Amino acid sequence: METKHVFSYGAGKAEAKGAELSKNVLGGKGLGLMEMSSIGIRVPAGFTLTIQTCEEYYKLGKKLPKGLEKEVLDAVKKLEKNTGKKLGDAKDPLLVSVRSGAARSMPGMLETILNLGLNDISVEGLAKKTGNPRFAYDSYRRFIQMFSTTAMGLSKEPMEHMLHQMKHKLGVKTDPEIPAESLKELCEQFKTFYKEKKGEQFPQDPYKQLWGAIMAVFNCWDAEKAVTYRRVEKITDLNGTAVNVVQMVFGNKGENSGTGVCFTRDPNTGANEFYGDYLINAQGEDVVAEIKLEFDLLSRPIQRLPCPRYPHISIFQLSKTKTMTAKSSLIQPKCFEKPTARLNNYTTLTYSRPRGDH
Repeated sequence: METKHVFSYGAGKAEAKGAELSKNVLGGKGLGLMEMSSIGIRVPAGFTLTIQTCEEYYKLGKKLPKGLEKEVLDAVKKLEKNTGKKLGDAKDPLLVSVRSGAARSMPGMLETILNLGLNDISVEGLAKKTGNPRFAYDSYRRFIQMFSTTAMGLSKEPMEHMLHQMKHKLGVKTDPEIPAESLKELCEQFKTFYKEKKGEQFPQDPYKQLWGAIMAVFNCWDAEKAVTYRRVEKITDLNGTAVNVVQMVFGNKGENSGTGVCFTRDPNTGANEFYGDYLINAQGEDVVAEIKLEFDLLSRPIQRLPCPRYPHISIFQLSKTKTMTAKSSLIQPKCFEKPTARLNNYTTLTYSRPRGDH
C-alpha cells in the first residue's frame, strides 16, 4: 500500500482517520483543522501535507517524494469543489495560505505565505468580484513580498523601503491609508525588483507559486533560526513540519475585517479569562511584525454559540461574557470578515472533547 502524503478536509468532512488523526502526522494546526471540520465546526477548507512527507523530502536530498504531485493536484481539485472557486481563475480566484505546522509550537521560527493564487489577471478578477480594488491590490502586494522573501530568498528590506517611500510620498502614516492605484504601483515596483534580482518575471502560474511555497515551508525546517530554536529549547523528538494549504479568510477587506491572536486563558498569568488583541483591516503578518495592536479583545464581549452537529461543542465568538474554560482548546491566530451586519469570524474555537470517537 502506497504511503498517503496529503489529507483533505472541508464541508464537514476530514480524510484523516484513526492513527492518522495525530499531531505527529498532521502537526498541531493540521490536526486542529481536521478535527474541527470533522465535528461540524465551520472552518475554511484545505489540505495538509504530513510531517512524514517533510521527513521523506530531506531523506531524498530535498527532492519531492514520488506521487506527491498527483496527490496535491487531487487535493486542490477537492478544495476547488468545496469552495466553488478555482486557483488562478480570472473572475473569482481561489486564494490560499500556505503555512507550516510542526507537532509542537515553534512561534515565529517557521514560514507562512498568504494570498497565494494572485497574479496580474486574477487580481483584476478579485477586484471586480469584491468591488474592492484596494483590498485586491493590497493582497497582491503582500503576496509578492512574502513569496519573494520566503520562497525565493530575496531581502525584505528593499520592498519595505519602497512601501515606506510610497507612504511618505502620499503623506500618510499607515498601510490602510494607501489607495488602490498606489498599491497597484507598488506591485509593479515589487515585480521589477524581483526581475532584477532573479533574472525572470514574477511567477504568474498559481501552481508554480504553490510548489514554491510548499518547498519553502519544508526548507524552513532546516533554516538556521529554526535549528537554533530547537537546540535552545532542547527539542530533539521532531523530524519535520507539516504543510497546511487553506482557503484564505481575509482580514484586510476594510473596517469590518481584521486579524488577531486570542486565548481562552491569559498566557501571562494563567487567569481564567479571555485574552487577546486584534488589528482592524490587516493580515496576520502585521501582528507577527509587532505592529501596534489597536484593540484588546477583553474590551469586546464574547458569545457562546451552539455547534450545528454536536451539542457538547462550545464555540465562542465576540459577544457577552469575558471568561471561559474548556477541557480542550484549539486557538490559533485567525482573520475574520464582516461582509454583512453580522460578524462572521473564525477567530476563536473551543470545545470539550467527548469520550470515544467522534
